[in-house]
Amino acid sequence: MRRRTLTLSVGILLTAFIAAIAIVSLVWLPHPVADTSGGRLTPPGVGGYLFGTDRLGRDLTSQFMIGARIAMITGIGAVVIAAVVGIVCGIAAAFAEGWLDDTLAGLLDVLIAFPTLLLAMLIVAAQPATIWTAVLAIGLAQSAIIARLTRILAKRVLQSSYVTAARTSGTGWFGIVVGHVLPNIWTTLAVSLALQFGLAVLAEASLSYLGLGAPPPNASWGRLLQESQQTVLVAPMGAIVPGILIVVLVIGVNLIADGLRDRLDPTSRERAAA
Repeated sequence: MRRRTLTLSVGILLTAFIAAIAIVSLVWLPHPVADTSGGRLTPPGVGGYLFGTDRLGRDLTSQFMIGARIAMITGIGAVVIAAVVGIVCGIAAAFAEGWLDDTLAGLLDVLIAFPTLLLAMLIVAAQPATIWTAVLAIGLAQSAIIARLTRILAKRVLQSSYVTAARTSGTGWFGIVVGHVLPNIWTTLAVSLALQFGLAVLAEASLSYLGLGAPPPNASWGRLLQESQQTVLVAPMGAIVPGILIVVLVIGVNLIADGLRDRLDPTSRERAAA
């Protein structure tokens, strides 16, 4: 029990740290993100620049804070899209039978066979590069994973005796979904969506690193990593700090997912008690 609580607490603490930076960036930044008066590659701590400046003279601290905002927007937005699209499609597929069921299952398997980043790149390549395009692309790519999981879990519930009894008593499909399917699958879906949050952050950083993410002046952590390659030996903070922040956020949400699984999964509780 203590381990489960510690895992969840550490995950919440790490994620809340990044979320706090993102919220603060909405109302305050040390320097305007487009201000280039700081001097090229100013060392950390000089002239009021905590982490120094980049090769254009822009404050790195401000860019790191904006990167936290973009990461949180991407993670939350992609998870919401993946949840809505994936759960709806997954439940619809769970009610399908015969050849339609086999077709939908095969289609989901094909979509999942493609890496999330590759699917997101294909979607982004067809649209102008914006933060919202990246969020939409990542969310749609992840929705196939959620849809497949929802379909498997929902089919298991639909085959249970209490759902059969509900159908016999005249309960419609909507009542079965709301009253029986969703209450019995939401715990597993919550854990999966928490994991997808971390994957969405990594996917956005990868897209930005490749030049397919949010354009300037949006200071995505991925773009900061790409821009700092040329100056990493003389100004390492531009590469080190975004990398650390990405790791902190991804580890945080993964720990939350582990903590939720331990708390919500009955089999995990039974194993811990044994």
